[in-house]
Amino acid sequence: MSARVAIIGVGYTPFRTITPDVSFKEMMFEAAFKAYEDAGVCPRNDIDSFINCAEDFTEGRSIFDIHVPDNIGAVLRSIHTICHDGIVGLIGGYMLISTGQFSIVAIESHSKLSNMLTLDYLVAHALDPVCNKPLKQNANYIAGMEMNRYLCETGTTREQCAAVCVKNKRNAIDNPLASYGDRITVEDVLKSETTFYPLSCLDTSAPTDGGIVMVLASEQKAKALTKKPIWIRGFGWCSDTPSLETRSWGEATYARLAAEMAYKMADIKYPRKEIDMAEIDDAFSYKELQHMEALKLCHKGEAGAMVEEGATEREGELPVNASGGSLGVGWMSEATGLQRVLEIVLQLRGEAGKRQVPNASVGLAQSWRGIPTTSGAVMILSNE
Repeated sequence: MSARVAIIGVGYTPFRTITPDVSFKEMMFEAAFKAYEDAGVCPRNDIDSFINCAEDFTEGRSIFDIHVPDNIGAVLRSIHTICHDGIVGLIGGYMLISTGQFSIVAIESHSKLSNMLTLDYLVAHALDPVCNKPLKQNANYIAGMEMNRYLCETGTTREQCAAVCVKNKRNAIDNPLASYGDRITVEDVLKSETTFYPLSCLDTSAPTDGGIVMVLASEQKAKALTKKPIWIRGFGWCSDTPSLETRSWGEATYARLAAEMAYKMADIKYPRKEIDMAEIDDAFSYKELQHMEALKLCHKGEAGAMVEEGATEREGELPVNASGGSLGVGWMSEATGLQRVLEIVLQLRGEAGKRQVPNASVGLAQSWRGIPTTSGAVMILSNE
């Protein structure tokens, strides 16, 4: 069994709101080519297995697996698809290497959401077909209800949620991959159109297109192939109840349980002190705060104050979403988790440019699969 597993290569396309000039196949090829160049590997000779993270519904075609091998160099090779977020794909790759039967594994995920003309209908299709779907409501009402409950239970304010939007969109200005960087104010967020009370338009992330590929390697291969491996120290994943009627509305239970698993594996006892930066889900503004508390980066009800005080700024005590998060970069469906990990990898390598967090050596990436799920994953990464 391999002692450690590292990310040795990353490749990605530009993230854009609309990509009529490229197909998803070209997007996959570009990201894969760059990742293999970065890792110094040949897909035909060096990579033992491939993983694709995709969902047939969001791809708009059934058995999407058949479109994957040609584009990432996996023809007639070991390959499988995980219908889940990209971090779960990385976890699958880690497990394959840990068996000792594989030394190098590539993981791919992408977003071509600009092709989805009826995304709201697609999301609604995931609701309970007996109790919820017949209501024929936009599924984002769930986020509005959850936000209202979270604010009530914790005392967090709308202004504190708006401060998350301001921070993340400002951070995205320095990220050349981000689609939604902007300079806005708390007042702009509060005055934007209410969509699902108390959510406003600016509280909600918007979709973006892009492809990401990562290459994992065993410790022996990693040390031989690269001088800058990023080690996977721990991970966890969890799916809470899918039912709207039985879930906990005030907290992100799935994130808490996934984090506990990851911290145990990484031997992290004091997350706020031991983690240098975090890239966490902010599909909706309140989610960043709710996830911070679930990840034990602060106590329940404290996340909003941390944002207001500047503790989560890039130069703050605990930088959160230096990339801009989904509010600034854009929401990428199943590739969102890989975008979180990508930012941590670039930061730990010292390759984040203007948005570089100084002296970062341990980072946390966390994902949530989105409405209406209660599924999430956490990964701890280190450059040491």
